[in-house]
Amino acid sequence: MKKNKTSLYILLFSIHGLIRSNNVEMGRDADTGGQVKYVLELAHALANRPEVAQVDLFTRWIQDRNLSRDYSVEIEPISSKARIVRIPCGGGKYIRKELLWPHMDEYVDKTLKFLKKEPLEPNIFHGHYADGGYVAMTLASMFGAPFVFTGHSLGQNKRQKLMESGMTSEDINKKFHMNRRLEVEEKVLTCADLVISSTRQEITNQYGLYKNKDCPKFIVNPPGLELDRFFPYYEEQIGKIKDESYRQAKVAILNELHRFFMNPDKPLILALNRPEKRKNIAALIQAFGENKELQAMANLAVFLGIRRDISEMEENEKGVLTEALLLMDKYDLYGKMACPKKHDFTFEVPELYRITAESKGVFVNPAMTEPFGLTLLEAGACGAPIVATNDGGPVDIIGNCKNGILVDVLDPGNINVAIKKIIADEELWKQFSTNGINNVRKHYAWGAHIDRYLEAIIKLTRASTKTPLTVKAATPVAKRLIKLNKIIVADIDNTLIGDADSLNEFMALLRKHHHDIGFAVATGRTIESAIDHLTEHNVDPPDIFISSIGSQIYYEGLKAPDIGWATHINQKWQKERIKKLLASLDFLVPQKNDFEGQFKISYFMDPNENHIKKIHDLLTTNRCHYNLIYSHGAFLDILPQRASKGKAIRYISYKWGIPLENFLVCGDSGNDEEMLKGDPKGVVVGNYCAELEKLKGKRGIYFANEKYAAGILEGIRHYKFLGE
Repeated sequence: MKKNKTSLYILLFSIHGLIRSNNVEMGRDADTGGQVKYVLELAHALANRPEVAQVDLFTRWIQDRNLSRDYSVEIEPISSKARIVRIPCGGGKYIRKELLWPHMDEYVDKTLKFLKKEPLEPNIFHGHYADGGYVAMTLASMFGAPFVFTGHSLGQNKRQKLMESGMTSEDINKKFHMNRRLEVEEKVLTCADLVISSTRQEITNQYGLYKNKDCPKFIVNPPGLELDRFFPYYEEQIGKIKDESYRQAKVAILNELHRFFMNPDKPLILALNRPEKRKNIAALIQAFGENKELQAMANLAVFLGIRRDISEMEENEKGVLTEALLLMDKYDLYGKMACPKKHDFTFEVPELYRITAESKGVFVNPAMTEPFGLTLLEAGACGAPIVATNDGGPVDIIGNCKNGILVDVLDPGNINVAIKKIIADEELWKQFSTNGINNVRKHYAWGAHIDRYLEAIIKLTRASTKTPLTVKAATPVAKRLIKLNKIIVADIDNTLIGDADSLNEFMALLRKHHHDIGFAVATGRTIESAIDHLTEHNVDPPDIFISSIGSQIYYEGLKAPDIGWATHINQKWQKERIKKLLASLDFLVPQKNDFEGQFKISYFMDPNENHIKKIHDLLTTNRCHYNLIYSHGAFLDILPQRASKGKAIRYISYKWGIPLENFLVCGDSGNDEEMLKGDPKGVVVGNYCAELEKLKGKRGIYFANEKYAAGILEGIRHYKFLGE
């Protein structure tokens, strides 16, 4: 892997999987909205710049008979310098994004495998949405590279709006796994080097709902628009359009709409949404259905993604579509309302906006919360005035473009009043239409977006404390480790040590396979304490010490500290400040110095969830960056945010080119939990603490019957780790 000196290798992460470079299935379900369009166009636009060597858009590999085979292509070109890279996790079947959380560590591990084979070293990890943010944050930490985040949709704001609409907190968490999402979003804000927001309102009113809102640096950089596709409606009227595909799309869309309407020449009210509850399409149908005057003035067309059989859809999408059709029936809107089953994104969607404009109609976005609203830009660029929610991105868009009316969409009456005002006033319609066409081009072109993006990330790469990951083969430690392809990692207390006979047997086995197998310990002890304790029990010196719960890495004992790892985790670490803050909590009892180190603060603490909450609140309020680990129902450790046993193992895997599945990782307590998960082969020894009980049944984690080192030996036999 080579470092990039003059050009950038940028990694974008949009995990859900329903992304392809052609025939994008916009609106297929709740995962295929504006984020898909944005990341594809961002990758393409970045790759056109000379400062960029390569852009890879990472998503999930899917092999599902209900979906196109396109989603199972491992690497798909977008352009000569941009690719879609599909990484598997959680099997092949499509899983909606809310259910992907348990598989994110697997995704991280398999992305590392891919990157190990690449010729360039990544410069930027850019996560999109909370799941992509988690993956990008974790990988950036391992590589010591800058981490950039774009939320697209934020959990706190979504939760607030759903509760206002009548959903309970319990229902929201059950449907959307909201608690996990909010936890990740808070963590992302503490770790991000830069957060890119579409609007100033998003920073103030949406990110402002988070405890860690003041941690990252923000920039406002609204998305760009493909103006060669979203051109004004009158260009067709004067014969400027040469691409026959647009004419064919227009005929197809008009034929589809005419199937529904008794009087197709009326102005068109258009809505184009994913079938998602917060998109609030029911309010628009209700507004139209309850106002006979509006029905006499216009037709309503509602496009709710792509569907075949509603009965086979996910519950969330099924519920939205069923409600829309029931409302259509309730208000007897047959002949006045269209609800087509599909549309082509590339040609038919732009034509829908132009048809709306030609009819002197209006585009409506009734979403309860809208982080940005790309459809508003598309409609405005084509000349259709807009009516939109007064929340989120639409506030900035209409503020810049002066092309529509903002309304409180929770009251359907507000929607029909705004629509009627625009349709009934020819001069107002013309003013909004012209403003949209001109001002979208002025404020939302891709060139300006990419200029701002590259300026920001180039500053980050220059200021980065990126860890040097190259190995100097001249050192003794390198001569050994570059030849190894397998490593056994064991916690010391109550895992490796506890039974002398089985420990001696394990040591004999390691000596026998010394040329093939590396030996590492991962412990909560400091390096000095670990060496003394191992010496006392006649343990041969390990090749690698991961000490102080992953906050230190040493080779050959104290002779060779891993300076790169220390540099990597030192970022934003303020040990003395954290100790001073925690001194105010009387339920914390400091441990002896031999359990601390440069990157570790240790206490005794009785089990109490409220105590842990108080610690989090105190440290995050004071903008501290940290990682908290509680184990054995007694030991509390505070580390740098980039440090842990699991992260240290992944760092070693990458640095020394040893695949994670070639690590056998053994532990007994909560501070071993993270390193046991993912691709390494996990072994939990028989005398484990109850806090690891939750790992039973997890992929790649074996619970041994034997205790201490005998459990390690049992795990070696179980996995046939030595080829036996």
